[in-house]
Amino acid sequence: MPGINGLIVHLLEAGFETADRPLVMLLHGFPELAYSWRKIMLPLAQAGFHVVAADQRGYGRTTGWDPSYDASTHPFGFPNVVTDTLTLAAALGREQVDCVVGHDAGSPAAAWCALLRPDVFRSVVMMSAPFAGPPTLPLSAEGADPLSPAQSDDALDAELAALARPRKFYQRWYRTREANDDLLQAPQGLRDVLRAYYHAKSADWADNDPHPLASRAAEDLARLPTYYVMERDRGMAATVAPEMPSEEQVRACAWLTEDELDVYVTEYTRTGFQGGLQGYRRYTDPDCVADLHPFAGRTIDVPACFISGKSDWGVYQIPGAVEAMRDRACTRMTGFHLVDGAGHWVQQEQPEQVARLLTAFIRDHA
Repeated sequence: MPGINGLIVHLLEAGFETADRPLVMLLHGFPELAYSWRKIMLPLAQAGFHVVAADQRGYGRTTGWDPSYDASTHPFGFPNVVTDTLTLAAALGREQVDCVVGHDAGSPAAAWCALLRPDVFRSVVMMSAPFAGPPTLPLSAEGADPLSPAQSDDALDAELAALARPRKFYQRWYRTREANDDLLQAPQGLRDVLRAYYHAKSADWADNDPHPLASRAAEDLARLPTYYVMERDRGMAATVAPEMPSEEQVRACAWLTEDELDVYVTEYTRTGFQGGLQGYRRYTDPDCVADLHPFAGRTIDVPACFISGKSDWGVYQIPGAVEAMRDRACTRMTGFHLVDGAGHWVQQEQPEQVARLLTAFIRDHA
């Protein structure tokens, strides 16, 4: 679909037979695609919804974004991503979106949609990544200038580097120039990188036993798996390589078959990862951060729900985020669901449960 805030958007649709169906928009994360919603689109359509999932800015067959590391990250800032979603809804002939659902990096994008335009986005579901609210105003306290996001990022990196077992935060790595080639040109090949990455963050990986962390101190964050708090001297491809599942485990993986994995391998071989990685850079880009300051203290006031896998460390990777989401950021939080038998890829690992939860929430609150 052309003309979407400077993009030509590739989308998947289900349940479009009549114009009066409630519209549900699905926003994927990293390293995902609109295809990541494939297992729940038809169940939602069968429940009576018009369901739309697009390749987000930076991903897949959506074009109009600059794939280079040196390109400005400002177009990937949340206000512009909200504009992407608004414009797509308008192109579909809709003035309202009954529910916007976001997973992983799509979770804060969906949250910002609901926060900035509650008149359009009438309810929101955040999945796998809690939304703690807008950043605070850059006020000075007692004459001391507060740390900027980039300075905070540097401070955390220094703390993790100083551990007896030197570490680094995965988002810090994903912001580097090297990250794209690390994934795309890994010695084991892109296919094995993606297979190991998806496996390690799923419920299939036996070592995933998430729980809240005591604080944001480096010693506490170092309890996270290495795909979140990495070894200092390794990229992500080397980090996940030891977790490559066996051939037997691959054959048994019903939620991501070899044919389904082919779709991701084909698309990321063609586009690379930089478009998706730009999303991590918006958190420290001064212009992207400044765009959010006017919304400090603003809350999400439409009905909201959170869904994640019970085996997903993403729920706890930012200590305090869950509590901030439930107690302050959302004033009408109606559900917090941790799904059995699922890790980070909850809508792929347990699509029937997720479709039931989404259907019930939308019917009750949209």
